Amino acid sequence: MRIVFDARYTRFDQHDGISRYGANLVEELSHLHPVTMLISDHRQLDLLPDLPWQLVSSPTSAREPWVARQVNRLRPDVVFTPMQTMGSWGRRYALLLTVHDLIYYTNPTPPRDLPWGVRALWRLYHLSWWPQRMLLNRSDGVVTVSQTTAGLIAEHHLTDKPVTVVPNAAAPLPADEGDARRRAPEKRSLVYMGSFMPYKNVDTLVEATARLFDTELHLMSRVSDAERTRLQALAPEARLVFHDGASDAEYAAVLREATAFVTTSLDEGFGIPLVEAMSVGTPVVVSDIPIFREIGGDAAVYVPPTDAAALAAEVQRLDKPGEWERRSRLGLEQAGRFTWASSARKLLDVLEQTVAAR
Repeated sequence: MRIVFDARYTRFDQHDGISRYGANLVEELSHLHPVTMLISDHRQLDLLPDLPWQLVSSPTSAREPWVARQVNRLRPDVVFTPMQTMGSWGRRYALLLTVHDLIYYTNPTPPRDLPWGVRALWRLYHLSWWPQRMLLNRSDGVVTVSQTTAGLIAEHHLTDKPVTVVPNAAAPLPADEGDARRRAPEKRSLVYMGSFMPYKNVDTLVEATARLFDTELHLMSRVSDAERTRLQALAPEARLVFHDGASDAEYAAVLREATAFVTTSLDEGFGIPLVEAMSVGTPVVVSDIPIFREIGGDAAVYVPPTDAAALAAEVQRLDKPGEWERRSRLGLEQAGRFTWASSARKLLDVLEQTVAAR
């Protein structure tokens, strides 16, 4: 079986969610079966494993509807792509598409790094369900990253193709022998890893921090000057630390010293930062939404998404004797459910089934 993996969504400098999903999944899949990657820029190889690759046009190119003509030359039996927009006209292979979430139907602001023309098409695409149905039904199968999203796909009748959950996971952070036997830190600090798009609801984190005496909120991702200024003005008494794009080593160090990882996002497709925090024994206090219930299980602490007072109270509750350590142990156990190795095994199974059915 010849497997081609669409790695064209890999970033050049630092992974975003989809980039990390693809890079980690293709690496683990390659340990189970030979695989060839598709790239659209040689710089992507810096964040990808050392595997055979083929250069083709970009997924945002006007040539994308006909990219199958380029892929056919590799004579694949099956192609997997970590997005649902890969062109398929004229393909001579099985195709598995991926839907990570349905966030942009309720939060229509497109990613800011896309060209303006693509951003305009993005908004049009999410005005109704039929474009999604059209894209998904031209495949041989659909992959998604969570049971929550699989349920939404079924609820909105987005495809008549088989849907398989291949969970996201977290790449191991730089090792620390103490992760399995940690104690509550003496200094209280909170960590947020994620973007500053409106649906991420960072405002509630800032307002909650303002209620917590002598507590820092570390915001790890890149942030615009305008957003930084807005958040500082929102609650001047909040102690905000902007890392503006932390390295993995810096992120791991701050996370290990934190009282809790926090997020009050209104919607998510998965929640990799939750798994990252739990995997190093840092408790997580998160918004009470279905996907976080799925990922956090009994280990996470849940609060209403816009209730800053409730968030502050739950962070303070971690000060109770033994509570921080209990949540830390539960998190370590919960994080063990999500590994790239098990996800790659599930992906290989569905690739084999798809080829056999075709």
